[in-house]
Amino acid sequence: MSYDGDGRLPVELLIKAQIRRCSVEGIPAIVVHRGEKNSGMIVLKLNRYPNGCRVLSQMRDMDGALGWLPALKGEWVGEAEADAYIERAIQRDPDLWVIEIEHPEGWHPFEGPEL
Repeated sequence: MSYDGDGRLPVELLIKAQIRRCSVEGIPAIVVHRGEKNSGMIVLKLNRYPNGCRVLSQMRDMDGALGWLPALKGEWVGEAEADAYIERAIQRDPDLWVIEIEHPEGWHPFEGPEL
């Protein structure tokens, strides 16, 4: 198993673990777009079907710690609007991973604060 330069696991392994965690808890979660397996950043599409979606983009803070930046003003938006935002993000950075999680409260298993 390889680690990146700062000792983190490859992002693909992290994603597989979190998808498995969702599966064990009975929460639908899928990889919508596969990014760079070792160091790609993650975009989360939190789907509260039928009550809208929220998009969070993985970012680093000023100290280099990973966290989540709410997209679209942090609001719950329609699925088409969330998908359009994500498609634009993939066009800018095809190495992104996109994970969709369906949970009525917008929960996700990934660590890190909202920035």
